[in-house]
Amino acid sequence: MHYDPIKKSIGNIVRDNVVLRKLLYKLLGLMFLREWHVKRELRELLIQHPQFQRIFDAGSGFGQYSYYVAKRFPRVSIHAVDVKAEQIDDCRQFFSKANIANVQFSVEDLTEPKHENEFDLVMSVDVMEHIPDDVGVFRNLYKALKPGGLVLVNTPSNLGGSDAESPEDESFIGEHARNGYGVDEIRTKLESVGFSVQQIKFTYGRWGSLAWRWGVKYPMQMLHVSKLLFLFLPFYYMLTLPFTLLLMYLDYSMTNTTGTGLLVIAKK
Repeated sequence: MHYDPIKKSIGNIVRDNVVLRKLLYKLLGLMFLREWHVKRELRELLIQHPQFQRIFDAGSGFGQYSYYVAKRFPRVSIHAVDVKAEQIDDCRQFFSKANIANVQFSVEDLTEPKHENEFDLVMSVDVMEHIPDDVGVFRNLYKALKPGGLVLVNTPSNLGGSDAESPEDESFIGEHARNGYGVDEIRTKLESVGFSVQQIKFTYGRWGSLAWRWGVKYPMQMLHVSKLLFLFLPFYYMLTLPFTLLLMYLDYSMTNTTGTGLLVIAKK
């Protein structure tokens, strides 16, 4: 299944409307468990390191993480990039209309080195699984950081991430270059370019994976069959949302010993 057509359809709906885009951010923040985990880590890092001023959003997508950080921590300035020009144009338009001045957007390919010793923190959320040359990107992110800077990477694990149980299984997300990372694999790749890995956490454990299926996978499959099924989604979520949110909260509040997602922090 390919996410890009669905993302494009959503982008077309919210493109020219500030209220709708803010609503989209709220819905993404509610329904995607990764946002719960990533935003908590970003909060803790930026509170623990008040000296951090420059942030690199490496693969900004809809721009929801740049929006969150810019609103929560107005002291920082954010350089947000994506390879898709359409998404960058949409973000520029929205952030301008929303009067958020501490975020700048640029079309950039992460496989091409652009920055050196510029940033205190890099956030790379659900990006690395899309890029075949992941070591090259890790090397560029290392160069982009100032000495002592940190990178936060959120990505599927190889323990069922991308809804695949083995490397040979087809990813649920058609745009993925790999199904996920093993703990040793991502540690080795980060350390090979100079990083010191500080933390690797599992997300989407038993309860989170089940919540993803009910809250994201099944609705996406319905929309993939026919966009007309969008009319059915409010009734679907009326029945499943309380149960799904409870499962997400259990995943968020406990320490997962395994999971289909990885949240990694490494230091230059």
